[in-house]
Amino acid sequence: MAAAEILVDARGHHCPVPTLKLRRALATAPAGARIRLLADDPLARIDVPHFASEVGATVLEQSDDGGTLSFLVTAHSSA
Repeated sequence: MAAAEILVDARGHHCPVPTLKLRRALATAPAGARIRLLADDPLARIDVPHFASEVGATVLEQSDDGGTLSFLVTAHSSA
């Protein structure tokens, strides 16, 4: 059974806040947790995948729904 997603809503915040909120969520999430980050700052398209690769997390999905960016990130023990 898949674990529930952890939702991090960073809409209304400019970078680097979405990435910082994702960092906090990854720091407290168990290894293998799935975190859904919502952001509306266009810079998150670049910042979130770059941050994830730096900390060893994986971006499983990335989408744009009318200006709301959605990232599904999996936490690893090194995050």
